[in-house]
Amino acid sequence: METQVNQAIDAIISGCWNGLNDNQQKDFDVKAFHQSIIASFEGEPDFLKKLNKLDEVMDEYPYAEAIREVLVDILFIHFFSTDAQRLEEDYLDSPEWEKIEDQTIERGTELLNLFLYLKECNEEEEEPELSHFLKEFLLIDEDEFQDEYEIYEQVIANQILVEAETSEIARVSKSIPEDDEMKEVFYPLMSFFANPIFEEAEFNEYINHSSNKPYDAATLAGIYAYYHGTAIFSKTFLNCIQK
Repeated sequence: METQVNQAIDAIISGCWNGLNDNQQKDFDVKAFHQSIIASFEGEPDFLKKLNKLDEVMDEYPYAEAIREVLVDILFIHFFSTDAQRLEEDYLDSPEWEKIEDQTIERGTELLNLFLYLKECNEEEEEPELSHFLKEFLLIDEDEFQDEYEIYEQVIANQILVEAETSEIARVSKSIPEDDEMKEVFYPLMSFFANPIFEEAEFNEYINHSSNKPYDAATLAGIYAYYHGTAIFSKTFLNCIQK
C-alpha cells in the first residue's frame, strides 16, 4: 500500500473519531475498526471483493458511517496506484474495468477528483490551487467536459472563498441546496484550497464551524494527510488508532 494511502486512512479514521462526542468514542473500538479497514485494502487486486469487504466492515461500525464513501474514494486511489499495476497492462482501459466502473458509478464522492489531483501535484511537484484544479485538471472550460462544469458549479461560482475566513466558507456551504452533488464535500474542499498549508489552529477553527464534525474532520484530515503526510498532526489527534 502506498504511504500516501495508508496515511490518508489513518487521518480519516482519526478525524472521524475525534469528531464524535465522549459517549460515542467510548462505544467505538476505533483501533479494531482501523485494523479491519487496513485489512480490507490488502490481498489480491480484486476491486469488487475489496469494496464488499470494506462495506462489511462499515456495516459493523455505525459511528463511522459518515466516512464510508470517503474511504471508498481512498480504495479507488489505492486500486489505481497499486492494484491495477499488478494486473494486466492497461487494465484501467479494459472492458472488465469499464464494467466495474458502471457497477460502482454511485460509490465514492467528488473528493476522488481532488485526491487524484493531489497525487498529480505531488508527482509533478506543483502547489495545489483551485483555479488550476478546475481549469487544468477538471477542464471545465472545455466543451466536452461540461458535465464537470455543472457538478462543480457551486465551487466555480464561489472561487473567491479561497481568500475568505473559515466562518464564511462554512456559512456558504450551509446555504448550498441539499440535492447538490457538492453539498457534503464543498466545505472540506474549499477549506483545503483556502489553506493548503496545514495549520492546526485553522483546522480546529474549521471543526468548530462544522455542522457534521465526524465527516468534516475526517475529510479535511484525509486531504491534508494525503498531500502532506500525517506528521503534521499532533500525537493526540492520532493516538486513537495507535496500537
